[in-house]
Amino acid sequence: MLTYFRLLLTWIAHSDRVGITAMRIAIAIVFLWIGALKFAPYEADSITPFVANSPVMSFFYKHPTDYKAHLTREGELNPADRGWQTANDTYAFSHGLGTVEVAIALLTLVGLVSRPWGLLGATLAFLTPFVTLSFLVTTPEAWVPALGDAQHGFPYLSGAGRLVLKDVLLLAGAWLVMADSARALLATWVSAAPPRARTESRLQGAALPINAEGRRHDQALQGHH
Repeated sequence: MLTYFRLLLTWIAHSDRVGITAMRIAIAIVFLWIGALKFAPYEADSITPFVANSPVMSFFYKHPTDYKAHLTREGELNPADRGWQTANDTYAFSHGLGTVEVAIALLTLVGLVSRPWGLLGATLAFLTPFVTLSFLVTTPEAWVPALGDAQHGFPYLSGAGRLVLKDVLLLAGAWLVMADSARALLATWVSAAPPRARTESRLQGAALPINAEGRRHDQALQGHH
């Protein structure tokens, strides 16, 4: 039994390459799916509070301070609110954001065959959560409102806040994929360099050790001279 357990641990210990590839594909799936949904009105409506309250994104909306009166539940159709969202450029912005997210997904996935493009996609995937996680600070709807219950405000995340918090995992995963892409790209450059350049690259910053016997031999030779 112990032998099988050790075999399992050995396989797990050497499965990091599979894990990195799986993480790359998982990140691509998330960005591709969520990005595609940005072209659906209900998804565009759902991100309105995040965008309207963001100091770096609210300018994309024409009337960011009026959004609360026009929020709808998922699956609900209100023609008047839909018309306001259209006039607010809610859907135009969501379409642009969706295009960017789909592009990140494809670039990250292309990293399976192209290291430079994969590095670009992984870097963009790594930077994106910094924006989304800032919503925890700027968006009141990220926290449970004070409606009578004792649990409200910080640290009680609402449904929207809990979804945003999960981007911490995306941040960490994209970091690993980005580092792996950079390492693979550097290895490609080293292997493509001339032999002397490869040697200098490997030895750069490293001091070659000289053993005591070698020093004694050099000193003896100098004494004969």
